[in-house]
Amino acid sequence: MKVEPITQEGYDLLTREFKYLVEVEKPKVSREKEIAAALGDRSENADYHAAKEKLRHIDKRLFFLNALLQKTQIIDPAALDHSRMHFGATITLLELDSDEEVTYTICGTYESEPENGLITVHAPLSKKLMGKKVGDEIKIDLPSGKKEYEVINIVYIDVFSLKKTIKTEKEFGFS
Repeated sequence: MKVEPITQEGYDLLTREFKYLVEVEKPKVSREKEIAAALGDRSENADYHAAKEKLRHIDKRLFFLNALLQKTQIIDPAALDHSRMHFGATITLLELDSDEEVTYTICGTYESEPENGLITVHAPLSKKLMGKKVGDEIKIDLPSGKKEYEVINIVYIDVFSLKKTIKTEKEFGFS
Protein backbone atom coordinates (compact mmCIF):
# COMPACT_ATOMS: atom_id res chain seq x y z
CA MET A 1 0.00 0.00 0.00
CA LYS A 2 1.36 3.40 -1.00
CA VAL A 3 1.51 5.81 1.94
CA GLU A 4 -0.23 9.14 1.40
CA PRO A 5 1.45 12.00 3.27
CA ILE A 6 -0.86 14.66 4.68
CA THR A 7 -0.60 17.62 7.03
CA GLN A 8 -2.49 17.61 10.32
CA GLU A 9 -4.88 20.25 8.92
CA GLY A 10 -5.48 18.12 5.83
CA TYR A 11 -6.15 15.05 7.94
CA ASP A 12 -8.57 16.99 10.15
CA LEU A 13 -10.47 18.25 7.11
CA LEU A 14 -10.52 14.77 5.57
CA THR A 15 -11.97 13.21 8.72
CA ARG A 16 -14.46 16.07 9.09
CA GLU A 17 -15.75 15.45 5.56
CA PHE A 18 -15.98 11.69 6.15
CA LYS A 19 -17.80 12.15 9.45
CA TYR A 20 -20.20 14.71 7.96
CA LEU A 21 -21.12 12.41 5.08
CA VAL A 22 -21.68 9.44 7.40
CA GLU A 23 -23.51 11.23 10.21
CA VAL A 24 -25.41 14.01 8.43
CA GLU A 25 -25.61 13.76 4.66
CA LYS A 26 -26.21 10.03 4.16
CA PRO A 27 -29.01 9.81 6.79
CA LYS A 28 -30.64 12.95 5.37
CA VAL A 29 -30.64 11.61 1.81
CA SER A 30 -31.80 8.18 3.03
CA ARG A 31 -34.80 9.89 4.63
CA GLU A 32 -35.47 11.75 1.36
CA LYS A 33 -35.42 8.41 -0.46
CA GLU A 34 -37.81 6.81 2.07
CA ILE A 35 -40.25 9.71 1.81
CA ALA A 36 -40.15 9.60 -1.99
CA ALA A 37 -40.61 5.80 -1.98
CA ALA A 38 -43.69 6.15 0.21
CA LEU A 39 -45.36 8.24 -2.49
CA GLY A 40 -46.02 5.16 -4.60
CA ASP A 41 -44.82 4.02 -8.02
CA ARG A 42 -41.02 4.19 -8.00
CA SER A 43 -40.60 3.68 -11.73
CA GLU A 44 -41.68 7.25 -12.52
CA ASN A 45 -40.77 8.88 -9.21
CA ALA A 46 -38.13 11.53 -9.97
CA ASP A 47 -37.53 12.36 -6.29
CA TYR A 48 -36.89 8.70 -5.49
CA HIS A 49 -34.43 8.31 -8.36
CA ALA A 50 -32.67 11.59 -7.49
CA ALA A 51 -32.22 10.50 -3.86
CA LYS A 52 -31.01 7.08 -4.97
CA GLU A 53 -28.44 8.75 -7.24
CA LYS A 54 -27.28 11.07 -4.41
CA LEU A 55 -26.79 8.05 -2.17
CA ARG A 56 -24.70 6.40 -4.87
CA HIS A 57 -22.47 9.53 -5.07
CA ILE A 58 -22.19 9.69 -1.29
CA ASP A 59 -21.17 6.03 -1.11
CA LYS A 60 -18.54 6.52 -3.83
CA ARG A 61 -17.11 9.54 -2.00
CA LEU A 62 -17.11 7.66 1.31
CA PHE A 63 -15.29 4.75 -0.33
CA PHE A 64 -12.64 7.15 -1.71
CA LEU A 65 -12.24 9.02 1.59
CA ASN A 66 -12.03 5.78 3.59
CA ALA A 67 -9.33 4.40 1.28
CA LEU A 68 -7.41 7.65 1.64
CA LEU A 69 -7.76 7.63 5.43
CA GLN A 70 -6.43 4.07 5.56
CA LYS A 71 -3.16 5.05 3.93
CA THR A 72 -2.54 8.55 5.27
CA GLN A 73 0.52 9.42 7.27
CA ILE A 74 0.47 12.76 9.06
CA ILE A 75 3.69 14.64 8.48
CA ASP A 76 4.68 17.93 10.08
CA PRO A 77 6.75 19.75 7.45
CA ALA A 78 8.19 22.03 10.15
CA ALA A 79 9.98 19.01 11.64
CA LEU A 80 11.83 18.18 8.40
CA ASP A 81 15.28 19.28 7.21
CA HIS A 82 14.65 22.66 5.57
CA SER A 83 17.86 22.67 3.56
CA ARG A 84 16.46 20.02 1.20
CA MET A 85 13.23 19.51 -0.68
CA HIS A 86 10.67 17.45 1.25
CA PHE A 87 6.90 17.12 1.65
CA GLY A 88 5.42 20.50 2.55
CA ALA A 89 8.20 22.58 0.99
CA THR A 90 7.53 25.57 -1.19
CA ILE A 91 10.17 25.59 -3.87
CA THR A 92 11.06 28.28 -6.38
CA LEU A 93 12.58 27.07 -9.61
CA LEU A 94 14.28 28.96 -12.41
CA GLU A 95 13.39 27.56 -15.82
CA LEU A 96 16.82 27.67 -17.48
CA ASP A 97 15.68 28.22 -21.08
CA SER A 98 13.34 31.13 -20.39
CA ASP A 99 14.66 32.55 -17.08
CA GLU A 100 11.09 32.28 -15.80
CA GLU A 101 10.56 31.59 -12.11
CA VAL A 102 7.88 29.17 -10.97
CA THR A 103 6.87 28.28 -7.43
CA TYR A 104 5.28 25.05 -6.22
CA THR A 105 4.35 23.62 -2.86
CA ILE A 106 4.55 19.86 -2.47
CA CYS A 107 1.57 18.42 -0.61
CA GLY A 108 -0.68 15.39 -0.38
CA THR A 109 -3.38 14.35 -2.82
CA TYR A 110 -6.27 15.60 -0.68
CA GLU A 111 -4.60 19.00 -0.20
CA SER A 112 -3.43 19.61 -3.76
CA GLU A 113 -4.61 22.49 -5.93
CA PRO A 114 -2.43 22.29 -9.05
CA GLU A 115 -4.00 25.43 -10.48
CA ASN A 116 -2.68 27.29 -7.42
CA GLY A 117 0.78 25.72 -7.34
CA LEU A 118 0.00 23.06 -4.71
CA ILE A 119 1.12 19.85 -6.38
CA THR A 120 0.90 16.32 -5.08
CA VAL A 121 3.96 14.38 -3.96
CA HIS A 122 3.09 11.88 -6.68
CA ALA A 123 3.51 14.36 -9.55
CA PRO A 124 6.55 13.67 -11.76
CA LEU A 125 8.02 17.09 -10.95
CA SER A 126 7.64 16.49 -7.21
CA LYS A 127 9.36 13.13 -7.46
CA LYS A 128 12.29 14.71 -9.31
CA LEU A 129 12.59 17.47 -6.72
CA MET A 130 12.62 15.34 -3.56
CA GLY A 131 15.90 15.71 -1.69
CA LYS A 132 17.17 18.54 -3.88
CA LYS A 133 18.74 21.67 -2.37
CA VAL A 134 19.29 25.23 -3.52
CA GLY A 135 21.62 25.29 -6.52
CA ASP A 136 20.71 21.79 -7.75
CA GLU A 137 19.55 21.42 -11.34
CA ILE A 138 17.00 18.96 -12.66
CA LYS A 139 15.89 17.85 -16.11
CA ILE A 140 12.38 16.55 -16.60
CA ASP A 141 10.17 15.44 -19.47
CA LEU A 142 6.81 17.18 -19.11
CA PRO A 143 3.79 17.04 -21.43
CA SER A 144 4.88 20.47 -22.70
CA GLY A 145 8.37 19.14 -23.50
CA LYS A 146 11.73 18.77 -21.81
CA LYS A 147 12.49 21.36 -19.15
CA GLU A 148 15.58 22.19 -17.14
CA TYR A 149 15.27 23.92 -13.80
CA GLU A 150 17.56 25.21 -11.11
CA VAL A 151 16.37 25.25 -7.51
CA ILE A 152 16.71 28.84 -6.31
CA ASN A 153 14.75 28.80 -3.05
CA ILE A 154 13.22 26.35 -0.58
CA VAL A 155 10.99 27.55 2.23
CA TYR A 156 8.42 25.91 4.44
CA ILE A 157 5.10 27.75 4.52
CA ASP A 158 1.97 26.25 6.06
CA VAL A 159 0.21 24.44 3.20
CA PHE A 160 -3.25 25.53 4.33
CA SER A 161 -2.26 29.20 4.33
CA LEU A 162 -1.58 28.79 0.58
CA LYS A 163 -4.83 27.04 -0.30
CA LYS A 164 -7.44 29.06 -2.16
CA THR A 165 -10.30 26.62 -1.60
CA ILE A 166 -10.91 24.91 1.71
CA LYS A 167 -14.12 22.92 1.75
CA THR A 168 -16.74 23.64 4.36
CA GLU A 169 -19.61 21.42 5.46
CA LYS A 170 -21.77 23.14 2.85
CA GLU A 171 -19.46 21.78 0.11
CA PHE A 172 -19.27 18.30 1.68
CA GLY A 173 -22.90 17.61 0.89
CA PHE A 174 -24.62 16.50 -2.29
CA SER A 175 -27.74 18.65 -2.01
